[in-house]
Amino acid sequence: MLALAACVPTPPEISPRPEPREEAPVVAEPSAESQAFARYYRSVEARLVGQGMLRTDGGGPDTPFTAEQLAENFERIALYDEYSLQGGRFVAQQTESRLRRWTVPVRLQAHFGASVDAEQRAADRAVLTTYAARLGRLTGHPVSTVASGGNFHVLYMNSDSLAASEPLLRELVPSIGPSTIRTITNMSRSFFCVVFAFSPSGQSEYVSAIAIIRDEHPDLLRRGCVHEEIAQGLGLPNDSPSARPSIFNEDQEFAFLTRQDELMLRILYDDRLSPGLTPAEARGMVRRIAGELVGGPS
Repeated sequence: MLALAACVPTPPEISPRPEPREEAPVVAEPSAESQAFARYYRSVEARLVGQGMLRTDGGGPDTPFTAEQLAENFERIALYDEYSLQGGRFVAQQTESRLRRWTVPVRLQAHFGASVDAEQRAADRAVLTTYAARLGRLTGHPVSTVASGGNFHVLYMNSDSLAASEPLLRELVPSIGPSTIRTITNMSRSFFCVVFAFSPSGQSEYVSAIAIIRDEHPDLLRRGCVHEEIAQGLGLPNDSPSARPSIFNEDQEFAFLTRQDELMLRILYDDRLSPGLTPAEARGMVRRIAGELVGGPS
């Protein structure tokens, strides 16, 4: 699963035209490629579940962590980037960054491709609304779902719809760059889902985001992508192999937000931290907050 945080010149306020409400959408038959993707992702989910992966329990007695581990995992996940833009394309490269988060209310808006039927749209909106409420409670920051006028856009689309999504992407984020558009419209099978969060140049406050949730995914992978990509789009953009229990770990052990992930979101939006802090500047306060949350020496 891929998460990207892009910094581009973006207007401070984005007001996309409202998406028309489709009570009875005309569902398009997926292409042969999209149907092959769906078969592949079903096999992936079945294999992972059979191996005891994609856990939904959030962690338990078998996944203890200390305040020190929480602080170290937060620093790696919140204050480093997983990808960098080089030569017009995104390249996997761990680089030190700054603390980024939203300072304006987050308004999650769902957009659906032609392959998503009415029943699935209703289920997706319900999952998104429930998750938004949970994220708002955890962060203390306003997070809600809206039918129009969103600033965090969640696109539920198959490969056919993604290939034709450039006009919508330019409408939602007028300053979106060509490399971001290429990544979305040409997503390879290895990209399960992706999020791009945008800040005005030289700033660390997010003002818009786009998350892609593949419509070819079966239910568990689909909901897992929602959990990970939206949380990453709030300001936890990186992954760490040492973070456990966590969805910010590419081992796929957990499908949904874990107890440690919840605490990292609480740290991220703690008023004692501010956007723009470097790892060195944030480290002392992060350790203090982690100690308060977990208890014991940090």
